[in-house]
Amino acid sequence: MVIVVMGVSGAGKTTIGLRLAAALAARFVDADEFHPAANRAKMAAGTPLDDADRAPWLHTLSTEIDGWLQHEGDVVLACSALRAVHRAMLRRDPTRVVFVYLQIDPDVARARLLARRHHFFKAGLLDSQLATLEPPDDAVTVDAGQPVEAVVADILAGLPCPS
Repeated sequence: MVIVVMGVSGAGKTTIGLRLAAALAARFVDADEFHPAANRAKMAAGTPLDDADRAPWLHTLSTEIDGWLQHEGDVVLACSALRAVHRAMLRRDPTRVVFVYLQIDPDVARARLLARRHHFFKAGLLDSQLATLEPPDDAVTVDAGQPVEAVVADILAGLPCPS
């Protein structure tokens, strides 16, 4: 199974993803590692990505997901997956790719981003992500403003049981 932990920056995708992976004895992967250098530079300069920028990145991730589904155990992927079309590209197998939406108050996400150091994504880009976000109606949705342990417990309770 691939569990995609999604949401805007500052929602806690990496922190929650790492804890969730540990709880499931799964591999953790951060989608940011797959961004081409041009995307990283654009975001570091404070310029939001558009779908043309995201397309090659999403294609790479979809190829990776195919490989994980064939050759890996469970994988937890931290990935923004903001729009329905992005999630459709990543949902390679609807029964084995599950989305977890970290829903968060924009002010809480902004505060977290402002506290972050040494990351290419700047807090000023949050508004563009919020404008791009199409909340999913087919994901495990949790309140990401809770303590980490509570968020992970809510996700574990909401995940489908393996068949």
